[in-house]
Amino acid sequence: MENEETSAVVEDRTSGSGRLELKSFPPPLDRERAEEWLEDLRKSALKAEVNAVSSMIEESGALRDFLLGVLDLSPFLRSALLRNPDLLRRLSDCGLNGVVEEEIAAIMALTEGEGLNEKEFAAGLRRHKLNAHIAIALADIGAGGAAEVSVEYLTQLAEAVLQATARFLCHDLARQGILNPADETRPEADSGLIVIGMGKLGGRELNFSSDIDLIVFFDPDASGAVSRDGLPEAMVKQVRRMVRLLSDRTADGYVFRTDLRLRPDPGATPLAMPVSAGLQYYESRGQNWERAAMIKARAVAGDIEAGQAFLAELRPFVWRRYLDFAAIADIRAIKRQIAAHKGGTDIVVAGHNVKLGRGGIREVEFFVQTQQLIAGGRVEDLRGRSTTSMLNALAAHGWIAQDASDEITRDYWFLRDVEHAIQMVADEQNHSLPRDEEGLTRVVSLMGFLDQKAFSEKFLATLQRVDEHFAALFAEEGEEEGDLADHLVFTGDQDDPGTLERLSALGFQRPADISRLVRAWHTGRYRALRSTSARQMLTVIQSDLFRAFAASGRPDETVTKMDEMLAALPAGVPLFSLLAGNPHILSLLTTILATAPRMAATISKRPHVFDALVDRDRLSLVPDKEALAGRLDPFLAQSRDHEDRLDRLRIFAVEQRFMISARLLTGAINAAEAGECFTTLADLLQTRALQAVRSVFAAKHGEVPGGRVAILGMGRLGSREMTAGSDLDIIFLYDHAEGASQSDGERPLDAPTWFTRLSQRLVAAVSAPTAEGVLYEMDLRLRPSGNQGPLATSHKAFRAYQKNGAAIWEKMALSRGRVVCGDEALGRDIEATILESLDLVAERSDIAEEAGRMRLRIAEAKPPKGPFDVKLATGGLIDLEFVAQIAKLTKSLESYHFSTLGTRPILADLSAAYVSRAESDALVDAYDLMTMLLQILRICLDSEVDPGKAPQGFVELLCRRMDTPDLGILLSQVQEAQTTVGTIFDRLTGIHREKATGGPVSDS
Repeated sequence: MENEETSAVVEDRTSGSGRLELKSFPPPLDRERAEEWLEDLRKSALKAEVNAVSSMIEESGALRDFLLGVLDLSPFLRSALLRNPDLLRRLSDCGLNGVVEEEIAAIMALTEGEGLNEKEFAAGLRRHKLNAHIAIALADIGAGGAAEVSVEYLTQLAEAVLQATARFLCHDLARQGILNPADETRPEADSGLIVIGMGKLGGRELNFSSDIDLIVFFDPDASGAVSRDGLPEAMVKQVRRMVRLLSDRTADGYVFRTDLRLRPDPGATPLAMPVSAGLQYYESRGQNWERAAMIKARAVAGDIEAGQAFLAELRPFVWRRYLDFAAIADIRAIKRQIAAHKGGTDIVVAGHNVKLGRGGIREVEFFVQTQQLIAGGRVEDLRGRSTTSMLNALAAHGWIAQDASDEITRDYWFLRDVEHAIQMVADEQNHSLPRDEEGLTRVVSLMGFLDQKAFSEKFLATLQRVDEHFAALFAEEGEEEGDLADHLVFTGDQDDPGTLERLSALGFQRPADISRLVRAWHTGRYRALRSTSARQMLTVIQSDLFRAFAASGRPDETVTKMDEMLAALPAGVPLFSLLAGNPHILSLLTTILATAPRMAATISKRPHVFDALVDRDRLSLVPDKEALAGRLDPFLAQSRDHEDRLDRLRIFAVEQRFMISARLLTGAINAAEAGECFTTLADLLQTRALQAVRSVFAAKHGEVPGGRVAILGMGRLGSREMTAGSDLDIIFLYDHAEGASQSDGERPLDAPTWFTRLSQRLVAAVSAPTAEGVLYEMDLRLRPSGNQGPLATSHKAFRAYQKNGAAIWEKMALSRGRVVCGDEALGRDIEATILESLDLVAERSDIAEEAGRMRLRIAEAKPPKGPFDVKLATGGLIDLEFVAQIAKLTKSLESYHFSTLGTRPILADLSAAYVSRAESDALVDAYDLMTMLLQILRICLDSEVDPGKAPQGFVELLCRRMDTPDLGILLSQVQEAQTTVGTIFDRLTGIHREKATGGPVSDS
């Protein structure tokens, strides 16, 4: 198909002699000045001993009139002809076809023989390319615009340059021993070096000052490749050298500006890629805009056969038999990008961008390529590279009317003629008509128009017709009336100007940075986005996503956090699918990204945490232990083995902690309720972990007769005030039947060892890190004798210790103790022991004094770290907890009861003999303030971060949840509360200390 198409195009576009036929005589701007330029040309010809040219100028009135216009209107052509007047003779003798063939032959001859150095090769390329370039331009102008012919000759010229350059570089690789070609005169033929021409080069439609878009691959298994180890580096080096050879401007000019940015993910890939990597990219990560670009892809240089084989393998990527919704949405997005990427929003003459403006060349190309993408998978005739031949094919297959095909074809070539005339003035890659009168006259005159009015009428009519055809393509009712987020386009390899404007309107401060970042998502650079389905789903939710980003109030930060999350996300489809059908979850996600880095990190590692939020009502419900067990137990019942059961506990823990955090983040619960929820979850998980561990342990070692186990929760676990980052402070207690000495299993253990080993297994099960994370960190230092004692303590020993050996600080800690799981009867016995122990305390003054001394020791060992260290700060939460513990031990409550474990209920129930009612209320208020601050810090931040240095989104959330206008006022409120607490604490304990506060809190 490719050879047939190419032959047909060449035959059609170069029919006739190709000689310099003068049908158009562009009028000069200044005839007197033009006469002077013509005289300079005649003198230059005489000096160069090209007398025939001097005679031609003197004898031919037609040639004279033609040259007067060319020399005055085009500084570029004038300069070139003055340097090489012999081109006129050659054009007269050989015609355009002959001149181009001679220059192409000369270019290919540059690689022959020995000893040609790079400098000579580069100079030769520039010289021969320029000669052909000038000849093509003169023939084009003389014909009054012949872009249909010129683009073919320009393409042939570019191909020759690339083929010669590839041969030159492969000769060098052969000299280095990296290649061993079968034919030394054609080392590129089996080199595996594949140079793919894209865009107008691939479609054989190069414009006069066109860049050449290339993608370079190499095949390490090519028959001519010898050294495979160093081949990738060598190929990249040679491609870089090729770009330099073609693009660098020297005293001889340049050859072609070369662009390799259409290669896969250009920001992250080398200039030359192995074919296997290229195929893998397109098959797994290729975007729809790349499919459109690949329509025109053609092997133009190097190992042509290998290039054709590579493109043949890509056919399933480019030509899909069926087009899904996401692909059509993406094509519509590309259309909007073309529509937005204007040289001006109106159809005008002066300044209009003939390529990108309304009614321009790009609209014709897109008109064709879009329909090729849709129908080419089923109709092979629609897989060609030529824009105009595909217009005819679309008409032949009934996709457009034949009249429309003919009309668009005529308009296309007229616009290409305008483009060439613009570029022939100064050989610049410019596509816009000049805005000034003289500049516009130059272009209009080069096209053979005698006045601007005639040109303007034809030009405007052409733009209008093209724009009408383009506007009808995928017409969407109300398209331009939609939300700004509906018109964001991140396809292609460059920022879309319209998208940058819309991002700014949505509140983004760095729209260009955001655009580049999001375009990288669509390249599949991250693992989560490498599947086609993930990128299609991203396209589907993109508008909603950006509306949510904008609504977050910190859109730039939120997108950056989204990028960090996507970089860590193992897979994108599950999360994107969830977001697509649940706007409230999308809103919550952007809130988390903007305010809670710790929660965002959880989503990155375990996106399944969002599954529990599909039912939005669950956010407002606070489940009790029975409700949680009703969800956990069926999940555990599916476990394959013990390790899977423990992993399921970890999965459930992450999900539920996330749920509790989300409730607190959104204001569905307060700090006290959050503490209750975190604690209830910990109770259940410890219960199931103990059951799982004991079951497996007993299967191996049996049970100790009458053996009973209970876990005594201490600290925040005991007082039901846990945070998202709390450890489990526990004491492992047991008892067994009188006289039982060992377990009854296949591998029996003595009773103390059995319970110690069981406690060790429990600690390992709960604390060991796995792929699903850590269930909880466990701290057993509050057990009798601390780290010196056994992990498991018998209830008998525990009771004796509490009766005879426990220090006052241990009694204070025990005042928060609570049996969280295990044997219920043993639990009741332990609670009785605690009550008995708390009754056996020293005098009130001794308790207060010891508490004061202990607080001073803590302050010395763990000083506060900043102004928001609400736990360790003087007058902070430790002081409040101590006040409550002293009150409980001294019975300084209005209504004492064992279940009064929480700090807040104790503070609210302090007797008037202990503190005044106003002081009690102040302590409660201080507790509420600092506990809320602590809870928010724990759910949002993953480390000891000063809120003043945290993300601005977090600061705004913190102030909103704390009901303060700014961080400064919040700090003042915290310090005022701490001063009140510290004063009361010092009075109750009789200690004296400096009133100082510090930084972020360190939680257990």
